[in-house]
Amino acid sequence: MNRRDTLKAIGLGTVSTGLLLGGCKPGEKPATETTTGKDAAVAGRTPDEIARDKKLKEEKNYFDDHEMATITLLADIIIPKDDKSGSASDAKVPEFIEFIVKDIPSHKLPMRGGLKWMDLYCLKHYGKTFVGCTKAQQIELLDQIAYPAKAKAEMAQGVAFFNRMRDLTASGFWSSEMGTKDIGYAGNAPNKWTGVPIDVLKQYGMENVKI
Repeated sequence: MNRRDTLKAIGLGTVSTGLLLGGCKPGEKPATETTTGKDAAVAGRTPDEIARDKKLKEEKNYFDDHEMATITLLADIIIPKDDKSGSASDAKVPEFIEFIVKDIPSHKLPMRGGLKWMDLYCLKHYGKTFVGCTKAQQIELLDQIAYPAKAKAEMAQGVAFFNRMRDLTASGFWSSEMGTKDIGYAGNAPNKWTGVPIDVLKQYGMENVKI
């Protein structure tokens, strides 16, 4: 099962809870490939899925350079680098988000609209786009949209956008190699079989049976 399959299995967006604004932790490692003849088959992927992923990756980027810069900045504010792991951008979360919006087009308009909303808000209040604002100004805005229960009604679009951005960032980071190492997830590992426990064998009167 590759990274995108895992996210679909758990439900995209269920990974994050609350704001990770002051600090939390996101990348992507290519799926393992095994060469068979002329083509390479990826474990757990059908030929159609492999072809679809290849097509999506070859498509022109949905976000322009300014939008990607904003996404990168936001992702690193949500999940900054610490003494244990790198930041969201170190884990290639912006690239993950670019791929996901092409893979799940329903994200496209809300993401682009949200990025535009942020820039318009910042231009009105600070005279600069979000990436051009000071750190204090950026956090001042995010404090108003990061906590839905406290947000003012006029900030609803910003709240909806930030919820989506936070969920995508958390999903991207915690499904990455960096994120899984951060939480110490080891995955399935082989174990040594020592036979059926003696108490279980006694329960079924099989303690003297040769297995």
